Amino acid sequence: MHHAVRPRTLPRPGPVPAPRPRTPRTRSLIDADALRVLHRAARVLLDDLPRLTDRLIAVLQEQEPAYRAAVEADPTAIWQEAHRSLRHSVSSLLDPRGARDAARRCSWKIGATRAEQGLPLDALLHAFRLGGSLVWQGLVDETSRAAPEDVRLLVHVAADVWNFVDEHCTLVADAYRQTERQLAWRRENRVRLLAAALLDGTSRIADLPEAARALDLPEQGRYAVVAVTGGRPTGCPGARAAFGPGVRVHWHTGAAADYGIVLVGDGEEVAVPEEQAPGTRAGVSSAVEGLAAVGEARRLADTALRLSPEEGGAARLTDHLPAALVVSSPELGAALVDRLLGPLAHLEPADADVLLDTLATWLACDGSAQRASRRLYCHRNTVLNRLRRYEQLSGRSLSRPSDLVEVSLALTARRLLGR
Repeated sequence: MHHAVRPRTLPRPGPVPAPRPRTPRTRSLIDADALRVLHRAARVLLDDLPRLTDRLIAVLQEQEPAYRAAVEADPTAIWQEAHRSLRHSVSSLLDPRGARDAARRCSWKIGATRAEQGLPLDALLHAFRLGGSLVWQGLVDETSRAAPEDVRLLVHVAADVWNFVDEHCTLVADAYRQTERQLAWRRENRVRLLAAALLDGTSRIADLPEAARALDLPEQGRYAVVAVTGGRPTGCPGARAAFGPGVRVHWHTGAAADYGIVLVGDGEEVAVPEEQAPGTRAGVSSAVEGLAAVGEARRLADTALRLSPEEGGAARLTDHLPAALVVSSPELGAALVDRLLGPLAHLEPADADVLLDTLATWLACDGSAQRASRRLYCHRNTVLNRLRRYEQLSGRSLSRPSDLVEVSLALTARRLLGR
């Protein structure tokens, strides 16, 4: 009897064991080894810092035109700045906590200094990144030379090195932008002070060249001043465009009005704004010679502004000289009103107003009683009778030129001074 032979069963293969993860102890040992390698290489770099600085300066001159010009202007200062920055960077690798504050102060100072000197921010950031690259390459090269088997350990500290570079790039940019804002504010404030002094007439002769540069206007030029109030602010582009293309004007915001210092060409009329927003009033001075006389022009512009229509519009001083004389001397204007129009004071207010309105309308119509009557909706003889009545009451003759001038000025003073 044959016995059946059972086949021999092979044991099934078990699962392949997964690699054991590194324990915290293993990781800490690797980190410690990496730091040991980093510190060893960093100490060598610190001893060889002048050569590293020379390399950075050479690369900057090759790749950054802005730094090339800076090195040519002051090679010692640029070299010392780069050396200082690299020393703080490498020292921070050896003692992150102890060197942190000094490194940050160094980077902040560099950012602020370069902003003051006008070096482009892009060039500055590029310089910092190039410095970081040279430090990292120096660490790798030194480790490859001294202990090639340890180069792989530098990977574990690479993030720390580049995080330092990024942190200081951000710091430099913040310092640069903050300084840039402060410088812009100082420049704007200086321009405001210079313009205000010109308009007030208190500018010193020694300050005129600086004022000319700051306002981008020639020191010796022909100028008018425009005083504007109401409506939109004159500092906006629309108001600048109101003078037409090619007109050079500097705007200054004042307490009661805004002022435009306008450069006027030889033989040209003083500029008058072409367009103004509803409710905007403008007064334009006559022309003066040189920035030193702008204060006088501002006073004339203020006078012209008082002559502009209340509802809005522009008044050129040279078009309203008699009225300007009146508002320039309110006391004399008031005396003129009392002398020329005072004799009407004993009349009923309505009667006095009728005579005064007739006088004003007749003068506005160039002495034509016919045209005045049409405006006043009355007969021509009525106009003539009212004029004769004024002559009788005042003792003045409207056919005498000197009396006519005085009457005209008195009516202007009454209107402008509210007498």
